[in-house]
Amino acid sequence: MPDISLPSLSITPVSPAIGARVAGLDLTRPLSDAEAAALERALVAHQVLFFENQPLTPTAQHAFAARFGSLHVHPVYPNVPEQPEIMVLDTGPHNVTDNDVWHTDVTCIETPPAIVALSGKRIPPSGGDTVWASNIAAYNGLSEPLRRLLDPLSALHDFTKSFPEWRHSGDPETHARWRAARDRHPPVIHPVVRVHPVSGAKALFVNENFTSRIVGLSDRESAAILDLLFDHISRPEFTVRWQWKADDLVLWDNRSTQHYAVNDYLPHSRLMHRATVLGDRPVGP
Repeated sequence: MPDISLPSLSITPVSPAIGARVAGLDLTRPLSDAEAAALERALVAHQVLFFENQPLTPTAQHAFAARFGSLHVHPVYPNVPEQPEIMVLDTGPHNVTDNDVWHTDVTCIETPPAIVALSGKRIPPSGGDTVWASNIAAYNGLSEPLRRLLDPLSALHDFTKSFPEWRHSGDPETHARWRAARDRHPPVIHPVVRVHPVSGAKALFVNENFTSRIVGLSDRESAAILDLLFDHISRPEFTVRWQWKADDLVLWDNRSTQHYAVNDYLPHSRLMHRATVLGDRPVGP
């Protein structure tokens, strides 16, 4: 990407491996071409960008995210009725979160999301942090023999692993919506190691929510390697943790990260709005 810098833009890394705080932009107004390009460059470099005090309406969040590509409508989660591309994550005693597992969003489709923008709307008085991990740092943290083993491998990503039928069969309407989503999303195969389409960096591309097995290996071999990788990716030195405040917005590169929503705030609740930018088909080394 071109080397673009803006005098008004302040980007401060918050962790050596991943994450930067961004100041100097008002995301409630339309981005200029120069601002959008600068943010995209910063996102590739830092993988997660944190913005504070950005009170975006669903319409403004849609406009902001759409600067980076076409938006995805989630097949299961609820959305804002007047803005269906804005997904609603309303979790608490009434609706316990299912995001407290390390995952990369929607890898169960042929072209998983490239970029995600998450806005904090109602934040619990304490707890409810999100942790992100760099899949690039995790890949680089493996030994060279293990990297050579993983580079040519592929893995199966399954919608039903993250969205099991029992969790979505409470009423006929919900169950019917789940069955329709399952039928539209058969298992897909992605490389275990993904080459970032912009930077060319190699990143692990398996996650506990969707990756069910490594193709061509026995069940025991596949489970052993996936368990090792799932554990390895979550090492603290590959991660950054964000303590949410209302109207924070976090933008992350879904091609090179995964994240974990910490479920420690019951009996309080948390409300988030998510916009998801579709990406391209993952390519291996």
